Amino acid sequence: MEIRVLRYFLTVVREESITKASEVLHITQPTLSRQLAQMEEEIGVKLFDRGARKITLTNEGILLRRRAEEILQLVDKTERELIEQDEQIEGKITIGCGEISSVQLLPELFKKFREKYPHVTFDLYTATADLVKEQMDKGLIDIGLLLEPIDMEKYDFIRLDMKEKWVVLMRPDDSLADKEYISAKDISDLPLILPRRMGVQSELASWFGDYYERLNVVFTSNLGTNAAIMVNNGLAYALVIEGAVPFWDKSKIIRRPLYPELTATSVLAWKRSQPFSPAVTKFIEHMKCFLGMSTT
Repeated sequence: MEIRVLRYFLTVVREESITKASEVLHITQPTLSRQLAQMEEEIGVKLFDRGARKITLTNEGILLRRRAEEILQLVDKTERELIEQDEQIEGKITIGCGEISSVQLLPELFKKFREKYPHVTFDLYTATADLVKEQMDKGLIDIGLLLEPIDMEKYDFIRLDMKEKWVVLMRPDDSLADKEYISAKDISDLPLILPRRMGVQSELASWFGDYYERLNVVFTSNLGTNAAIMVNNGLAYALVIEGAVPFWDKSKIIRRPLYPELTATSVLAWKRSQPFSPAVTKFIEHMKCFLGMSTT
């Protein structure tokens, strides 16, 4: 018995008429009748009682209907699995991010995605939001985890709930280490390292208020890790997003939060209307579902 003929048989059973079934199947009535007759001859049993108005099944026909439904369900399932296997998602997804706290959301995001698509790999590019965005514009980075403020006019994005806290880095033996918080006045005359991003500097300028004009800025730095090396060598204090600081060696570098508290937000973003690989497209769908958010 051919799978095609089993489908013909079930269609006739459903329609209770060869004429109606032939219309549904888009084949001629004589062709359908001939196929069914050949099937009865092949298996050696009568399957139909042909009445004046409709066709009914014999006991053998009822058994075949049950088995045909099971067979075709298995065939359909197998075909879907083969198609999915042929369309196995693989490739590399490039994600740009800074040294920010929201990076801690990525491991579980990656883990759940790779459980479903184990052949996909990730390339992590660490830089400031401005540099990541520049690489996204060139098509070299697929998705960016970006610290705001940043112009998102050309991007779709998900704003994350996690707050990015600003802190001051210092050596553990520094006199300011005894303080629970650091005010603008506490560091206004001290050598400082500020972030290179102009938009971020504007946020800090607002926090410093009148003290901003008198700051002693001796370095700017795009990443907190390099700034921490300068701090550890006694050259300055660094204002950075807390980010990866909790994972550093506390015997060399400690942090104190600003007062009043200064925080920022971050977004997962991708270029609007840009064609992506199947892997990236699936990952964007995964992000939306995993984070339970709609894009902005």
